[in-house]
Amino acid sequence: LESGSVATWQQALACSASLPEHNRGPDDLAVLPYTSGTTGLPKGCMHPHRTLMHNAVASVLWGTSTSETVSLVVVPLFHITGMVTGMHAGIYGGSTIVLMPRWDRELAGRLISAWRVTHWTNIPTMVIDLLASPSFDQYDLTSLVNIGGGGAAMPQAVAQRLFDLFGLRFVEGYGLTETAAPSHSNPPDHPKQQCLGIPFMSTDARVVDPDTLQQLPVGEAGEILIHGPMVFDGYWKRPEATAAAFVELDGKRFFRSGDLGRVDEDGYFFITDRLKRMINASGFKVWPAEVEALMFKHPAIAEACVIATQDAYRGESVKAVVVLRADARGKTSEADILAWCREHMAVYKAPREVQFVDALPKSGSGKVMWRWLQEQEAARASAT
Repeated sequence: LESGSVATWQQALACSASLPEHNRGPDDLAVLPYTSGTTGLPKGCMHPHRTLMHNAVASVLWGTSTSETVSLVVVPLFHITGMVTGMHAGIYGGSTIVLMPRWDRELAGRLISAWRVTHWTNIPTMVIDLLASPSFDQYDLTSLVNIGGGGAAMPQAVAQRLFDLFGLRFVEGYGLTETAAPSHSNPPDHPKQQCLGIPFMSTDARVVDPDTLQQLPVGEAGEILIHGPMVFDGYWKRPEATAAAFVELDGKRFFRSGDLGRVDEDGYFFITDRLKRMINASGFKVWPAEVEALMFKHPAIAEACVIATQDAYRGESVKAVVVLRADARGKTSEADILAWCREHMAVYKAPREVQFVDALPKSGSGKVMWRWLQEQEAARASAT
């Protein structure tokens, strides 16, 4: 892996040499996608052909896709989900791909209506944005039969609205760049809300104590470990990071996701949050994703991101960065939001501060950049 060369796209197009002999196999390196960097510097993930092929084929089967399927592919192709479940699965299944170069809620509404899109894999923030469009009533989404995605939890209130309007159950999945997109997904015919789903095809997933690695009983939160044919080989030129990312249990090599979750009595997995994202308020553990999900039930809130803020007494306190719906701007105050939160969640979880913004910062793949907001808050606290 120390050798190799890089060619520009222009050089590749200009190349007139004869094709080399095809000598690549399932274990040879295929792509080197980089992690999103939401919990640190991006790392290159070494994916051989076998990991990508497994999830491309499995995604077609899981989503009951056929050559008649019309998919709206808006998750960027540089993102593992867009590449594998959008591009690779679409090509493998011979389906129609409606490709959007970047997210635009009005264009998405027009494309779904015009092309009679049947399948749409997305980031939940896209659905939230489309439902909030003032032109929403003009779009025809009745062709959709399968809608789902991952990257962030779909707020229950938004999922319920989708079901009430169109009878659509949002099928959530879960995976990382390291797992070539899905390592878990909800069965399309029996999804649970705000749930990662069950382990994907041929996958062994467990919830363990992060320190002892002992498997935990049903309902108890711990770190999610993943073993399966879609798990990457390691990080590019990062042997220490690779060694830290894997553990061996029962003779199997498990990837440590860094995500905290639990499994229910039916075998469905639920995420609590990133281990690194926990807020420690006077010794109470506050998981931002849980607070965000509750805040989405407020009728004036379009989006929310919860971060930690320094507190002289509690150590850390909860702060919410909020985007209000267009019709609520100027009518809803910070005091209104704070009072509502104290009424609808445990006191130690309720935000002590609300900051209104026009939009939340998002990565190229549509994920809210909570780490950037957290760093901005830390810089502000240091300055004061």
